[in-house]
Amino acid sequence: MKQIEVQIMGQSYLLGCPDGGEPQLRDAVERVDAAMCKIRDAGKVKARDRIAVLASLNLAFDLAAQQAAAATAAPAPSAAPAASEPGEADAKAAQLIQKLDQALAGDGHLL
Repeated sequence: MKQIEVQIMGQSYLLGCPDGGEPQLRDAVERVDAAMCKIRDAGKVKARDRIAVLASLNLAFDLAAQQAAAATAAPAPSAAPAASEPGEADAKAAQLIQKLDQALAGDGHLL
């Protein structure tokens, strides 16, 4: 396993990378960096740890939505009863993100 240095929101990180996994890891770093910078640039959240939590929730929500869309595009016969579960998870994730946004919106000093 090799180590690669990456930058996320201007901060350097040294990450372990499995052989052959560097393109995927760099893609993941680029997505995380873009998500965090977008939240930071919106100006509502200043603390890096809170930005990271919100970015990870947004990325997880997007992934869940993609998985739900893929599941409904080509449903397997045995998956039919579970079709409502991804929708429920998406709704709960959206509610959680909304609550976090509301809680953080009025916080002028986060730490």
